[in-house]
Amino acid sequence: MSRTCSKTGKKTAFGNTRSHSMRHTRRAYGANIQKKRVFDSATGTFRTIKVAASYLRTLAKRLQAGKRA
Repeated sequence: MSRTCSKTGKKTAFGNTRSHSMRHTRRAYGANIQKKRVFDSATGTFRTIKVAASYLRTLAKRLQAGKRA
């Protein structure tokens, strides 16, 4: 399974490593994916999701916004 955020879709990005002499070689920037247990109020159980750390920072706010809508 790839390192992809299940909510935001963030995944590995590619770019160049630049040295002081401006030589470049290809490299991969991996997404910061974490496993998080989240309570699913619809089923009343906990689910483990793989999300990006940037998504975790506002997870509570995003879950409340989803509940209201």
